[in-house]
Amino acid sequence: MSRSLKKGPYTDERLVKKLLNLKPEQGKIIKTWSRPSVITPEMVGFTFGVHNGREHVNVYVVENMVGHKLGEFAPTKKFLGHGGKMAKEQKK
Repeated sequence: MSRSLKKGPYTDERLVKKLLNLKPEQGKIIKTWSRPSVITPEMVGFTFGVHNGREHVNVYVVENMVGHKLGEFAPTKKFLGHGGKMAKEQKK
C-alpha cells in the first residue's frame, strides 16, 4: 500500500541535508541506513551507500529510479538457488 498523496513521499530529512551540501561531480558516497526513503529528482547523479543489514551497497541514482525506494536497489538476501541433490547432479 502506498503512502497517502496528502502526505507526499517520505524522504529522510538528514539525507536531504547531506545532499544540499554536496555536488554530484564530487563523487562522494553518501552512507545511509534509510532504506524506505523515496528517490527524488534532486538525488539523480549521486552515489548512495545503502545498508543491507550487513554492509553498504553502492547505488548510483539515475533518472529511471525516481519514485522508487533506496532499499529496492540493495538486496538483503543472497539467492543461492533452488534444489537439493537433483540440482547438484544437473549442474555437473
